[in-house]
Amino acid sequence: MKKLGFAAIFIVLIFTLTACVGRSESHQPIPIVPPNAPVYMPAPTPRPTPRPVITGDTETAPEYDVPPLPPLIAATMTQGVRTADFNEITATRWVANIGMGWNLGNTLDSHGGLNGFDWLGGGLYANTTVAEMEYAWVNHITTRENIQAVADAGFNTIRIPVTWFKALQNEMHIREDWMARVQEIVDWSLDAGLKVILNTHHDEYIFDLRDEFMHYSKASFIMVWKQIAYHFRDYNEMLMFEGLNEPRTIGSPAEWTGGTAEERANLNILNQLFVDIVRANGGNNAYRVLMVPTYAASSAAVAQRALVIPTDTVDDRIVVSLHIYAPWEFALRTGPVGTRDTWDAENPAEVTPITEPLQLAYELFVSQGFPVIIGEMGALNRDNEAIRAEWAYFFVSYARSLGMPSVWWDNGMTGVTAANPWGGWDETFGLIHRPTNTIVHQQIVDALMRAVR
Repeated sequence: MKKLGFAAIFIVLIFTLTACVGRSESHQPIPIVPPNAPVYMPAPTPRPTPRPVITGDTETAPEYDVPPLPPLIAATMTQGVRTADFNEITATRWVANIGMGWNLGNTLDSHGGLNGFDWLGGGLYANTTVAEMEYAWVNHITTRENIQAVADAGFNTIRIPVTWFKALQNEMHIREDWMARVQEIVDWSLDAGLKVILNTHHDEYIFDLRDEFMHYSKASFIMVWKQIAYHFRDYNEMLMFEGLNEPRTIGSPAEWTGGTAEERANLNILNQLFVDIVRANGGNNAYRVLMVPTYAASSAAVAQRALVIPTDTVDDRIVVSLHIYAPWEFALRTGPVGTRDTWDAENPAEVTPITEPLQLAYELFVSQGFPVIIGEMGALNRDNEAIRAEWAYFFVSYARSLGMPSVWWDNGMTGVTAANPWGGWDETFGLIHRPTNTIVHQQIVDALMRAVR
C-alpha cells in the first residue's frame, strides 16, 4: 500500500473517532486499541492497463479491467462447493419471494478492539482468532440453533454482514479459517431454508471512494471480491452477493446526506466492477442475483438519483439496496437530547420520512424493472415496544405495497438504549436473544409477520 494511502486511512479513522457528525448510523461500538499490536501492511498493487472485457457474446469496456490475482492468492484460494443445482431465477422473482428478512448484525462484521483495525499502527492484528473476530461486539458465537431460531420466528431471508479487511493476510489473501467460518454460517442458513445475502461490511477503510485513493480501492476491491466469488461460485440461487454495505467517506460532512459528486461517481465504478468480477468468475456466478447500493445505501434523493445500474451480461439480475431508519429521531438517533420514543401514523410529518424515499425508489428503480430491497431498517428500543410494533407494521407493509421487502437490523443488543461505559450510546435493535434463542420483542415480530402476509 502506498504511504499516502495509509495517511489517508489514518485521517479517516481519526474523523471516525473524533468528528461530531449530526447523523450516525454506525451500528457498533469502536473501542480504541493498544498501539503495540502486531500489524500487517499489504504491499502496493500496480494498476493494470484497462482493456475491453469479453464475456460470452457481450463486449463491455468498463473503466477498470479485472486483472489476475497475485500468485500467492491464486495458489491458496479454496472453493466451498455446495451444490451444482442452480435455478436461473431473476432478481424480480428473488425479491418477490422474500417475506421478512433479518440481519446477523454485529457478528461477522465486528472489528476494532481486540480484533480489528489498529488505527494507531495503521494495519491489522496478526494474531486475532476467528472467534475473537466474531464475538467482539455481541460476546456470542453464532450457532446452528441461532440460525434455526431465525427461521422458526418466521423470517425467510437472512443478511450476513461480513467485514473482510480484518482477515487479510499477505497480498490481501483472505484467511482460510475466516472464509471457512463465513461458509459455515452460510451453510447453516441455507440448511434452515433461508435465502442468504452475503456482503462486504465496514470495509470502507480499503474501499475509499475519493479520486486520489481509487487506484488502491479498485485493486483491493478486485482482490477481495474475486476470492469471495470464487469460493461460493457453485452455491445455488438461494445465495445473493451484495457488493458493498454503506460505501462512504467516514466522518465527512456529506457522509449521511448522499456524499459528493466525486464519491457517487466512483461508487458507480465499484458497482460495475463488482458485477464484472462476479460474472467473470463463471460457474453459477454467471447468473447469480447481485445487489448494489446507493452512496452509504442512503435513501436521500441525491444518492438515489446518482446511482447507475451496472451493465450486466444477463437480464434482470441486479437489485438495488437502500437502508432506511426513519424518522431518524425515533428510529436511530441516540444521545441525551433530540430523540423521541413516540410515533404517530396519523401525523404526516412522521410518516413522510418513510413514504417519500420509498416512493422515489419505486419511481427510479422498481417501476423501471430494477427491484429494491430495504437491506436495513429498524427502530431502537426505548422501552416502547407497542409503538415500535405499530411503526414496524406500517414501514414494512408500506414498503411491501411498492414491491420492496425489508430486512430488520438485529445487532444482538436487546436492552433499552442508554449511554454505555465506553462513551457512546447502545444501539438496541435486537429481537432475538441469541444465547437462549428466545424472542424478546414478540409484539414487533408479530407485527412484521402480519405486514408480509
